[in-house]
Amino acid sequence: MNGACLVTISVSHYCEKARWALERAGVPFEEVRHPPVLHIAHAWRAGGRRTVPVLVDEAGRFNDSSAILAHLDESLPEERRLYPSDPELRAEVERWEDRCDEVLGPHVRRFAYGHLLDHPTTPGILSEGVRSRSERVLYRLAKPLVHAMMRKAMRINPPGVARSEAKIQEVFAEVAERIAGRRYLVGERFSAADLSFAALAAPLVVPERYGTRLPELSELPAELLQRVEAFRAHPAGVFALRLYEEER
Repeated sequence: MNGACLVTISVSHYCEKARWALERAGVPFEEVRHPPVLHIAHAWRAGGRRTVPVLVDEAGRFNDSSAILAHLDESLPEERRLYPSDPELRAEVERWEDRCDEVLGPHVRRFAYGHLLDHPTTPGILSEGVRSRSERVLYRLAKPLVHAMMRKAMRINPPGVARSEAKIQEVFAEVAERIAGRRYLVGERFSAADLSFAALAAPLVVPERYGTRLPELSELPAELLQRVEAFRAHPAGVFALRLYEEER
């Protein structure tokens, strides 16, 4: 799999999920980062959809973080795979992965952007690692329009952010109940379920080993910092931080 290319928005937690899996698999790859909204044309060219991550390698094009994980798993030895060979365990892993992808991920994104889209650190974070100078300049010039488009697309408004926080609490409660007395969500080893939860919860708990820059805790607005500290202290948040410490 030489010459793999991962198209991303650097701060995206879905892109972090793919980045983590690639690094864990030991696959050499080039990450090509774009600012949000400006990423759309590149995502279309690479994968035929508007969303990232997109992985392009000698085997084809994979335009979904879960598809990327499943693809990478095919080349790993059994003991390193993120999906168990046992059909029942694999189905359980995939159920947790779907729950994280379809519920936790979108609501974490809206919650985080709802609190940070206008924060002074956000322009630098959203353009972190973007190689194209013209894209960096265009993003900064078009920032009001880009952010307005993001608000509209994600329905970022106070009621929406509040609904997202409630959904996050719901998933955190499910995870906390599941991991009581266990080290992992499914079975006896790290799986795609654990990686998906940790990566998609990461903006809420701000792990040190996230694959790109997140705001420092000291940079967060007081209201958000209070919530982040509560997420970090929650059993599910402690679990996510442990996975980053031990597996990332």
